[in-house]
This record gives sequence, structure tokens and C-alpha cells, in this order.
Amino acid sequence: MAEKDEAKEKRKIKAVKTMKEIMTAYYIDAKTAEQTGKKVAWITSGGPVEPLIAMDVIPVYPENHGAMIGASKMGVDLCEKAEAMGYSSDLCSYARSDISCATVNGGPIGGLPKPDMLVCCNNICGTVLKWYEVQARFFKVPLFILDTPFCHTEFSAEAKRYVQGQIDEYITFLEQACGKKLDQDRIQEVGRLSVEGQRLWQAVLDTAINRPAPLSAFDAFFHLALIVTLRGTQQAVDYYKLLLAEMRERVASGIGAVPNERYRLLWDNLPVWFRTKWLSEKFAAQDACLVADTYTSAWCGSLKYIDENNFLETMAECYTRIYLNIGVDEMARQVMEMVDKYGADGLVMHSNRSCKPYSLGQYDIQRIVREKKGIPTLMIEADMVDERSFSEGQIETRIEAFIEVLKEKNKR
Repeated sequence: MAEKDEAKEKRKIKAVKTMKEIMTAYYIDAKTAEQTGKKVAWITSGGPVEPLIAMDVIPVYPENHGAMIGASKMGVDLCEKAEAMGYSSDLCSYARSDISCATVNGGPIGGLPKPDMLVCCNNICGTVLKWYEVQARFFKVPLFILDTPFCHTEFSAEAKRYVQGQIDEYITFLEQACGKKLDQDRIQEVGRLSVEGQRLWQAVLDTAINRPAPLSAFDAFFHLALIVTLRGTQQAVDYYKLLLAEMRERVASGIGAVPNERYRLLWDNLPVWFRTKWLSEKFAAQDACLVADTYTSAWCGSLKYIDENNFLETMAECYTRIYLNIGVDEMARQVMEMVDKYGADGLVMHSNRSCKPYSLGQYDIQRIVREKKGIPTLMIEADMVDERSFSEGQIETRIEAFIEVLKEKNKR
């Protein structure tokens, strides 16, 4: 028993403590912004945060808050409150929980700090447009909407002009809201740090190429927070250097996220926040490690489109060609690239009731991957925050059947 406990302790990621300290300080900073004279902007997770950082505005992410609500198992209560306000249960559970949370200062941190402005980019979904309009009316603050055209296969010259023009308007909006001009040297520095942070995050994820993988997708779901929240800061760069060094040490020592890694799996879609530990243990009990996922990879997937030496001029393409704003064929191609890169034996897809853009097309992607890669696939139906859409018995049965298929395939 002592040996087992020692091995479990050895597998714990030490950087978790640092991460918690950074995120606690960040939320304290945001919650005390009014006293310190700083401005707060609520921004969508796929939105261009770098200009906010350059203008010394604290970015706050309602979607991150939604994930915290889910992980804290407060989702059902807050979703029901939103439904009592007249919002449909078919709406995104992030939106429902955040909208109701704002009216009662609820949730795991007693509500988010009041925003001075809202920044909404529809590259992740269409729901954010109405969600942010609701919150702009509630808080009586200005809202900027950045519209990114859908990129089925390419980013046309017309699309580039269209988005670039809006980025120029975004800068003007921020300058008016903050009462000062954007410092060009500062935005270039923030852009450089953003790119460096994304590269480091990709390097962290890529350590899972090793066997055994030193971290799993469930670990990545947690450590993702900084590349979303503090992208473009030295703090994020320093943290991912620390995390990368630890992952490399684990690789050198042969420490795996799963003790007896036998099956390597790829996860698609957002996490089931209120059941991440349960799912992690279910797969680990079958010697299966989720070595990569499309969700955490999305925050470094557009690196090839950005020029750190010409950041403002290349932001348009980078923020338009993200994973959720491309065609199904292109998504399938990226999934297959990840299958090859990480040596995945199977694909696990979360058909997420809340996230329609992420879930629409999954059955096509599943079929394409099965036909072209010949690997087993599993579809789990759930929700990222609302526990009412989760059937533990059904999902457990599906996981067990999926593992049996992997075992049979492995025998041949």
C-alpha cells in the first residue's frame, strides 16, 4: 500500500501549486480592479486578448468561469436559475450559468468582477453574440463585436481585409474606453510574449508523444488556464517554461500520467468539467491514457498564421482560422494528423449538448477517421457544465465496450 501511495505521489504534477497561486492572484487583481484604478474587460475565449494586455486592461473570461462552475458542480443550480429567468435549457450551459450568476454574484468565486467593457469574437460560436449582448445590457457597458467569417478551406484576401478593418476598429474602441493611445512598442512586446507562450504550450502538449505520456488530456485541461487567461504576459511564459521542464524530467524518469499505459487515446471537444476525475480514473483503470485532445491544442493551432514581428497585421488570420471556425473536412484532417503525431490507438468524442459548433459534424469526423485511420472510436453524450445531461451508467458501459474493442484489435 505504501509503495502504491508513493507511486501515486510521484505522478502528481508539482507545477499545479504554482498554477493555483497564479490564478488566485489573477482573480484577486481582477476583483479589486475598481480600488486600484484598473479597467476590466470580459472577453470570449477565442477573442484577441493581446490589445487588452497592451492597454493594461485585465481580461476576464466568462467561459473560464463557466468551467469553474462546472468543476465545482454548481452548474445545475445556476442553469435552472437561468431557465427560471426565461432562457431555454437548449442554450449553452456556459451562457446560462454565467447569465444567472451575474444576477446573484454566485458561483465558486462569488461572481466575476464588474466589467468596464465587453469584447466578443464569434470565431468560437454564434451564442456568444447574444450572451454578451445580454451582459452588456445588464452591466450597462460598451460591447465590441469582432466578426470572423467562417473558413471552410482558406482565408481569402477579402476576408483578411474585412477582419483587419475590424481589428483597427477594435483598437480605436479600446483607446476610447481607456482614454489613451495604444503603445506600438508595447503591443509588439505583448505579441512576442503571446507567440512564445503558445509555442511553449505546444511543447508541453508534445511531451505526450513519449511513451508513457508524462501528462494526459485531463492534466492539460487544468494547465490550459494560463494560455487562455494570461496569454501575452511574461507570467504565462515563465509558467510554461517551468511546466515544460517538469514534463521533460518526467519523460527522462519514465513517469507516466497513467501507471501502466497500454492504450493511447485522443479526446475531441470540451471536457465534462464535473466528471473529469471520474473519467480520468475510468480510462486509467483500463490502462488507457488520453494523450492529446483537440480542445487544449486549439490555443496554439493557429501559430503558423502569426508573425511575431508583425503581430497586429497578422492577427486577423490567426484569430479567424481557429479550430472551431473551419470546415468539417479540415477538422477531420487535423484530427488525423494528431492521431499520427501522438500515436493514438483510438478516438473518444464528447458529443457536447451545449457546444453545437464543436459537436456538429462529429459523426462525419468519426466516420472519416475510422475509414482512413482504421482506429476504434467512442462517442460520449454529455454536457460540459449541466449534470442533468450525464448518464454515468450509460457512459461507463460505453467505455468498457470501447476498451474491449481496443483489446481485440490489439490481439490481431
